[in-house]
Formats: sequence, C-alpha cells, structure tokens
Amino acid sequence: MRKPLGAALLALAIAGAGAAPAVAAPVDSAASFGKSVDTGSVTSVVNDTVASTADTLGQVLNRNPKVQAVSFAGTVSLSNCSGSVVRFPDSEANDPALVMTNGHCLETGMPGPGEVVVDRASSRTFGLLNASGSRVGTLRASKIAYGTMTDTDVAFYQLTTTYAQIKSSYSINPLTVADTHPVKGTAITVASGYWKRLYNCNIDGFAYQLKEGDWTFKDSVRYTSACNTIGGTSGSPVIDQATNQVVAVNNTGNESGERCTVNNPCEVDESGNVTVRQGINYAQQIYQIHACFGVDNKLDLSASGCVLPKP
Repeated sequence: MRKPLGAALLALAIAGAGAAPAVAAPVDSAASFGKSVDTGSVTSVVNDTVASTADTLGQVLNRNPKVQAVSFAGTVSLSNCSGSVVRFPDSEANDPALVMTNGHCLETGMPGPGEVVVDRASSRTFGLLNASGSRVGTLRASKIAYGTMTDTDVAFYQLTTTYAQIKSSYSINPLTVADTHPVKGTAITVASGYWKRLYNCNIDGFAYQLKEGDWTFKDSVRYTSACNTIGGTSGSPVIDQATNQVVAVNNTGNESGERCTVNNPCEVDESGNVTVRQGINYAQQIYQIHACFGVDNKLDLSASGCVLPKP
C-alpha cells in the first residue's frame, strides 16, 4: 500500500531537510502516468528533497555560472504536475499568456491515443514562482488551447492575463520556446515548479520512437542519468543552460526496467529494435510548435509548418 504525501512531509520535518514542498491539491488520474506526482512514493520524495537541498547548497558554494543562470522564474506548480509560462519568438507583450505542461497532466484526464483536445473551457489555476522558487501569485486559465498525448505529450493553457499584466504584477517574464532542434550534449536544467527543484544534466540523445503503454512519442529527448526526475516533475520546462530557452517538456522515464509499459517507456529505432533503459528519463521536443500559434497566440493547426496532431 502506498502512503499519502502527508507522511512524506512529516518525515521531511523530522529529518530536518529544510523547507518542505508545498502540499498540492488532490491529484487526478494523471498520477498514474509518466512524471506526474505519485503521492505514495514516500522514500523517494524524502531522499529527493534532501538531495535537492544538498545540490542547491553545492551550487551556491561552487559558484557554477551555468547552473546559476537558470532559475524558477516563470515556472508554475499545478495540482499534480509542473509547468511554465511560455512565449514563442513572435509572441507580443499584450498577447494572452500561455502555460505549457504535459497532455497527461490535463484535469480532464489523459487523452487517449489519437485524441486531441482543442479550445476546451478551463478555469484551472497555477501557482506562479519567482527566481528563488517562492510562490508569488495565482494565474488562471480561460481554456485548454491544445492538449494531446499523440506523437508528443504536451498541453497549452491560455490564461486570463497577458504577459504584460504578469510582468506588471509580479516582475516575471515568460520563458521563450526555442524554435530550433536541440543538440546532443547540450547542458540542460529541468525546472520543477511542483517540487521547486532544478535537475541539471545533459541531452544524451534522441529516441526515434518512445513507446509507453498505448502511447507513442516521436523524436523524444533522452537525458543523461543525472536528471533523475520523479513524480510531480511532469510538464517541467527543459531549459538550455546557455540560452535560457525552453527546448523540451519533461514527461516520463523508465522506473523499473519493464518493456514499453506505463511508467516504463522503451525506445524503438527505425528498424524496430527495442531498447529498455531503466532509470533513464525523457522529454518531448517543442521546437516546431511555434508554427501552430499565430497572432495573439491563436492556435491554427492548419498553418504552414504546423505538425501537431489534429482532432
């Protein structure tokens, strides 16, 4: 039987691990998939948070400029996942702001294979974080602009506020989505708003196909082992440490070495060969998505260059 999150927080207080993560709202069905939060992983939560405290202290003492260039500013916490306020290269200050997370983090439940959610009303809220990871405000969605788990695992919420209004109220800028394919070896940070933890590693390579249960993702980013992401990091922006741009969205990893099952994705190459990498985690690329959003951040799945799956 899995223990509740409250037990983990009590253990943290006893262990003296520093500030405990904020208690999230009740989780939904996404808790059974990928890197959305698992309220029963008590041991991993305690160990991970202790490690986070040690990592952060080490970063400060070592004055590592690459790591310190990335912060929590613009990231958000969801009830069961992480996310970020993002803009595309052509987005304007007065455009309705967008929050990016995973498709499997939608409050409506995980989209099935081939399912695409477009322009669905939503009043979901997000906790906006500043550079140090403190929650400075609450943002609210007006709709789910787009969400899917087909070919990729991504969702965009349109907010009731603009980028300019967020900047005026909280002095926080959105993160910019890169419009070029990421490169193997790039130093990256996975910034989890849910756990308020920064995972630092490199892009190890790319999976032609990543199969997980009934879902298939294409051209997924594979991390080196240092990014040992846990439940609750789903939807975290994957940030290029050199440019501070978002190059992918964190979503899953192989937990127990099983082959192509939920929480145990496998890689499939062009010839159909299957590789299982236990303990390795993945993200989905987003560099082509900018072509699907036009003036006023309006979604247009028929736009030239837009390759997102359509309803």
